[in-house]
Amino acid sequence: MATKHTLSVLVENKPGVLARVSGLFSRRGFNIDSLAVGETEHPEISRITIVVDAETQPLEQVTKQLNKLINVLKIVELEPAASVQRELLLVKVRADRPIRSQVLETVQLFRARVVDVAADALTIEATGTSEKLDALLRDLEPFGIKEMVQSGRVAIGRGSRSITAAPALRSAA
Repeated sequence: MATKHTLSVLVENKPGVLARVSGLFSRRGFNIDSLAVGETEHPEISRITIVVDAETQPLEQVTKQLNKLINVLKIVELEPAASVQRELLLVKVRADRPIRSQVLETVQLFRARVVDVAADALTIEATGTSEKLDALLRDLEPFGIKEMVQSGRVAIGRGSRSITAAPALRSAA
């Protein structure tokens, strides 16, 4: 049975690494649901967070192949209960004078914030789980969504352990 898996992949921060990692998923027939990449606290290392809908066995095959890529340092699957996972949403909503207060109530309810105001629209920023952001969008839809953009998921393990700690990266040396 296919389920969503969140993989945190530490890679050397070099040109072409993201293309090689995403290409591996593509060649194996996996559709990537979400992809986010950025530097870690170590500028020479980037973290790629990949959300993929896959069966466990074929995903294991892909992670083994990922581990063989020269620039891949470490791969960790982050379980929802053992990690903090968030996405960012920017949404522009119709909000002329008669309905503006209703839109603002919805924004407050979801602990989102207004980041831009125009005469007939508000741009709202929200962070949270994909379920929270979907619920916010459902509540804003009746007002008229003019435009939106949503980031890929980023995730980090709970607790004090770090996957970028020196012993964890001994293969990078």
